[in-house]
Amino acid sequence: MTPMNKTALVTGASSGIGKATAIALAGAGYNLVICGRRKEALQDLQKQLQANTAVHVLQFDVRDKKEVHSAIVSLPQEFSQIDVLVNNAGNAHGLDPIQKGNLEDWDAMIDINVKGLLYVSRAIIPQMLERRSGYIVNIGSLAGKEVYPNGNVYSASKHAVDAINKGMRIDLNGSGIRVGAINPGLVETNFSDVRFKGDSERARSVYEGYEPLKPEDIADLIVFMVTRPPHVNIADLLVLPTAQANSTIVHKE
Repeated sequence: MTPMNKTALVTGASSGIGKATAIALAGAGYNLVICGRRKEALQDLQKQLQANTAVHVLQFDVRDKKEVHSAIVSLPQEFSQIDVLVNNAGNAHGLDPIQKGNLEDWDAMIDINVKGLLYVSRAIIPQMLERRSGYIVNIGSLAGKEVYPNGNVYSASKHAVDAINKGMRIDLNGSGIRVGAINPGLVETNFSDVRFKGDSERARSVYEGYEPLKPEDIADLIVFMVTRPPHVNIADLLVLPTAQANSTIVHKE
């Protein structure tokens, strides 16, 4: 099913799952609004995709509600109708026991993973309500379904995403807007580089000895979700690499 003149907005589109999702949605025929903090990376992606689809770049930090609002209202007319919102922006910062947690890390995870998702959603939902259509895809995590050692605040932030996803679906029931979440396990991105603050050896070890998910795996699922018929809402999807049983059990060769 190829969308006709539909636009998808993807946050955190400069790398990882967000970038792969933008590429996959472009391949499915969507026009794109790609968002993030790194303008140069977004512009490079725009150049890569714009031969096949219309692409608009928005540079903003999801933590700043004024920036979010200003960016969304600045959209030119041809990109102003958002049919699909992919709330992908998110990060993990640190892996410390609660008694040694870094307060700045806590703020970053709550501000990006929770408040950022809310700010962007609040800016987009009113126009979807007016049209009585749209699909909101929230990128959660296995960490939003269970808790693992030293994952305390990150897990809390993703449990919040899980709750927000459910709450959105209840509050928007009957509006024509579909709401769903994808909750990945181990995906090989720059996630661990950020979590371990540039300790590349430690970050690399997370993905050694087994085959982790790739960003493209999640992007394929997002395209599948948003191209289902209007009466089908994929509400909550947990996806793991075959080698992973839960947050702490991963079979490594």
